[in-house]
Amino acid sequence: MASESSPPYSTANKETHSNQPMQVEVIVDGEAIAQVPSLDSTHCQTWLHRWITELNPQQSPINAYEVSLRLTNDAEIQQLNGNYRQQDRPTDVLSFATLETALPGAASVYEEQPVYLGDIIVSVETAQRQAIQAQRSLTQEVAWLTAHGLLHLLGWDHPDDNSLTQMLAQQDRLLALVFIPDAGAPPLAYPLEETGSVKVSNKLS
Repeated sequence: MASESSPPYSTANKETHSNQPMQVEVIVDGEAIAQVPSLDSTHCQTWLHRWITELNPQQSPINAYEVSLRLTNDAEIQQLNGNYRQQDRPTDVLSFATLETALPGAASVYEEQPVYLGDIIVSVETAQRQAIQAQRSLTQEVAWLTAHGLLHLLGWDHPDDNSLTQMLAQQDRLLALVFIPDAGAPPLAYPLEETGSVKVSNKLS
């Protein structure tokens, strides 16, 4: 869970990897990306690379990270939601975090290989409905949900209104890094009751 005094990842020492530029590999898949106008995998890769660099996680001794993003439909995300959370309904985004699982020998592996943060699954169909409600573009909504999923992978959570408020504010900051604000556009943060995003501890196989 995120808190005002102690975020889930350390950003206090920005010099930890100062002699080693961050490397971020982003895997994007899912046919649903074709349903988002003016969006391709390169855009998603750019978002995640920029955000991870900004958030500056400290889990990798070689400053290298990997993450995957899948854009899908309500049917697939409902199946995943049922399988992993026992909730037989669609949701907007699921995050399968790997850092929460202790892997034997991980420390030595990460000396040579990127730290795999996990999988983010976004339903474009649900995103479309929420974009209409929030009065913003589908691309912005997909980016918003992707940012939410990434924060879950890095240890953020929202078990109460206060932590959710902090998490949504962080999402706004992340989106401001990749979008030019549109004058007169509504705020990017949802009212608290509208977010249905969730984290799943299990890694997606």
